[in-house]
Amino acid sequence: MRQAQTILFIFLGAVALGTFAAGPIGDRIGRRRVIWVPIVGALPFALLLPHANLAGAVVLSIAVGLVLSSAFSAIVVYAQELVPQKVGMVAGFVFGFAFGVGALGAAALGGLADMIGMQQVFNYLSLLLFLGFLTALLPEVE
Repeated sequence: MRQAQTILFIFLGAVALGTFAAGPIGDRIGRRRVIWVPIVGALPFALLLPHANLAGAVVLSIAVGLVLSSAFSAIVVYAQELVPQKVGMVAGFVFGFAFGVGALGAAALGGLADMIGMQQVFNYLSLLLFLGFLTALLPEVE
């Protein structure tokens, strides 16, 4: 139990670091790129994750958390730029949707893992990152 808490703490630290690191980068190179690169960039790590041993899974989880979370602040600001007259509503929607879907997804994936096994769930989830290529279709915001 203590080991799981330590690993979770390290993972969440990587998520926090990734979120903070991407803000200034997005200001320099554009939010659209900062959204696209982390989502697609996490793909190789996520594809390897189901096949790793415990130590490898910890390292890959940290990499996925660091890379993938770096898109979150850029997503919020990008959405606010799309609807500049409703920044509060947009921020609330993005946060609410992200955490709501995360909570529902955690419950559903737990049930699915009980039925088909955790490794199969990880295999299927890593494929969801291929949807990240759809970010290439996001419009440019000036």
